Amino acid sequence: MDADRIKDLERSFRRAGLPTFIRGYSARRAFAKALPLLTFVFVVEVLNALNRDFSFWTNVGFLAGGIAITMGIVALLNVSRGQPLLSVPNRIGRAEVLVFVLVPALLPLIFGGQWKSAIVIMLANVVLLSVVYLVLGFGALSILAWAGHRFLTLFAASLSVLVRALSLLLFFLLVIFFTTETWQIWTVPRIPKFVAAAGLFVLLAAGFLLLRLPGSVREIENDAELGGEELTQAQQVNVGLVLFLSQFLQVVFVAIAVWLFFVVFGSLLVSAGVRELWLGTPGDALLEIPFLGDTSVVITVELLRVATGMASFAALYYAVATQLDVAYRDEVIVQVAEQMKETFARRAEYVGLVEADPST
Repeated sequence: MDADRIKDLERSFRRAGLPTFIRGYSARRAFAKALPLLTFVFVVEVLNALNRDFSFWTNVGFLAGGIAITMGIVALLNVSRGQPLLSVPNRIGRAEVLVFVLVPALLPLIFGGQWKSAIVIMLANVVLLSVVYLVLGFGALSILAWAGHRFLTLFAASLSVLVRALSLLLFFLLVIFFTTETWQIWTVPRIPKFVAAAGLFVLLAAGFLLLRLPGSVREIENDAELGGEELTQAQQVNVGLVLFLSQFLQVVFVAIAVWLFFVVFGSLLVSAGVRELWLGTPGDALLEIPFLGDTSVVITVELLRVATGMASFAALYYAVATQLDVAYRDEVIVQVAEQMKETFARRAEYVGLVEADPST
């Protein structure tokens, strides 16, 4: 019966987005679970050593060289761990992660000097490994589901700071929204620069949320029922991820609300004549909706880009405002701790059952 109860508790930890509460669990197993996907991506990226500007036989030589380099590195790793020369690694450690990130990126650089491709591949691999680690290792999707179910309760804790922050923020954004410079800043740059600028605001917002996490996790840990076993570092990271995603979900909600506001507001008041005066062009219309009388509401690419810029700035401003508001932080931590109270109680029971059963 204890074994069945232990399995039930472990399933509940996974549903709550806290798989590290399971005894013997390691988030690094995520890479082993994703090995088929990572292998497929690795092979495709090795083929990226081909260059359309070179002749067929030159590409064949480059491909053979890329495969030889890759197989040589894999063979060295296997020999160092006592595995068969060309076998699939039985575990994914730091060495395999480095090989996955660096080798496909270096091949285009070695065979053809394609440094742009090398940088893109390296960054893409880092992002892919991060997503795999968070989703499969720490149950990020389960955490989002957990936070989503409790969104209204957690968001209610931020209403006071939301009203204070948005009242000033919307006034500021409305002032700069109707300026030529704002529309030129967000519409003239090409897509990569536009995405990088908007993404920078979002990354800064995430950074501000991360700054306070260690202290917040310690507060939750001090108030929680631990069953005589302190949280490990991996478990603290897992709890911090729950707290981070719970707050980041609120930031995303505010950003989406601001984006929708400016899309609607701009489509009503910024006419083709105004856009032409500001940008020298009436813009690229995406959607035209009939309005009252013989008028219509036009949503343009330029409007969506400006609204996205406003929303990304709003995300940063709201994240900073929440972290500077002591009352908000205390209230959110209390709410998250209260929501996680049941999970910590199950962990205390789980620790007792595992300690009493030597076979687990």
